[in-house]
Amino acid sequence: MPKTQKDNLFDLVKSLSKSEKRQFKLYVGRLGVNEDAKFMQLFQILEKQASYDEAKILKSGAITKNQLSNIKAHLYKQLLVSLRLNPSHQNVRIQIREQLDFATILYHKGLYNQSLKILDRAKALALANEEKNIAYEIIELEKVIESQYITRSISNRADQLTVEAKDVSKLNVLASKLSNLSLQLYGIFLKKGYVKNDEEYQIITKYFHDRMPKFEIEKLGFRERLWLNKAYLWYSFLIQDFKSCYKYSLKWTHLFYEHPEMITLNPVFYLRGMQYLLEALFYIKDIGRFKDTLEKMQETVNNDSFPKSENIESLIFLHTYSHKLNLHFMEGKFEEGLPLVKEVVQGIKVHKGAIDEHHIMILYYKVACLYFGAGRNKMCIEYLTKIIDNKSLQMREDLLCFSRILNLVAHYEAGEDYHLERLIKSTYKFLIKMEDLYEVQKEMMLFLRRLGDIYPHQLKKEFQKLYDKLKEYEDHPYERRSFLYLDILSWLESHITGKSIPEIIREKAMVAK
Repeated sequence: MPKTQKDNLFDLVKSLSKSEKRQFKLYVGRLGVNEDAKFMQLFQILEKQASYDEAKILKSGAITKNQLSNIKAHLYKQLLVSLRLNPSHQNVRIQIREQLDFATILYHKGLYNQSLKILDRAKALALANEEKNIAYEIIELEKVIESQYITRSISNRADQLTVEAKDVSKLNVLASKLSNLSLQLYGIFLKKGYVKNDEEYQIITKYFHDRMPKFEIEKLGFRERLWLNKAYLWYSFLIQDFKSCYKYSLKWTHLFYEHPEMITLNPVFYLRGMQYLLEALFYIKDIGRFKDTLEKMQETVNNDSFPKSENIESLIFLHTYSHKLNLHFMEGKFEEGLPLVKEVVQGIKVHKGAIDEHHIMILYYKVACLYFGAGRNKMCIEYLTKIIDNKSLQMREDLLCFSRILNLVAHYEAGEDYHLERLIKSTYKFLIKMEDLYEVQKEMMLFLRRLGDIYPHQLKKEFQKLYDKLKEYEDHPYERRSFLYLDILSWLESHITGKSIPEIIREKAMVAK
């Protein structure tokens, strides 16, 4: 099967809504000479294509091979200009940039006073909306203009601008250091997952504290506090301190509810904050707060004032369905959650271009867990296979490991014992290679390997032995991560007591209330 050609221009054309296409055609048609332009002909060809096909473009005869590259670049630029003019893409950030552009034009025309007036308004707007990077650019231009056009009304103007530049620059440097630290910790988490032992804990803790910049909390604005909470959140996730995860994700989301205008300006950061808050509540098994938070997030994103775009719609889908599935896990309502699978699969098709492969695989893992809890083991295996067979994917090592562990358990439950020995060997090799073979996995592997030699009347006793061993690790600072991905203890209890997994989880949920 031939590989599908990827093309940035084609992806941009296909991302356009009907109203954006209509506006582009109106924008191009403002001058009659553009209507038959080659870039417009290329747009019409791409609009009709289901996938990018350069051969068909050339076959149309409208554009030669030598012209194609330049025409594509011109069309791409014109599309961006048109999108920038679209009211749906006009936010405060773009408005400030526009004002800075206007002021720059006036400055180059020698109209210094007019330029300064626009810059003063733009600076106030930038600072009010925590756009300190743009504010710094504005102040720097003000300094350039003031050096050529001295205003007589303010005698200390130069000193005032110098202080403003120094203060804003300090906050920008601090925000940059905090955002760098947050991003670096997130990268470690994606690659390695949670810390696995005391050595890794010490390395991560030193890494975090060595890179944490000094600051005075009372001088921090919205943006600096946001990045500070993000950095602490990722550190807490890495060391599996889920109560601290809850604490810092709550601070993160409270920032937005204290400054609701920031939800409109930074909807992606708002959604991320709610995602991590829900994840922390899932890990600490607080069903009541989890339900309230999920409801609050859905209420906010469904509000007419919440920004709409393809990227935002994709994030809403991802976080909403991820946590709808989590709620079914927490409540032990696996069967009731199965109708969500169709919606998840459809959503992945719709949003595939905007959701990275890593998050798609996490959704597949959750779907697999849902099927496992509902006793649909063959369907569980089907979704786990999508993860295990994805050779090109660089994702969290722990997700890959537990996909294989659950795959073994699902094969056993499905009665496909003839695959078990081969799967155990391949899984064992994989875990050794990933350096992720810890006590919970070791005990699981040994148990599954011995299954063929255990007589039916001995099974209950063996399940009890394994349960007693694994129970010791439930609150272990590093081993407990095994239970975040797969509720092995509830599975064992179901075999010991004869109750179903959903029954056992519901009973635990009732006790926890």
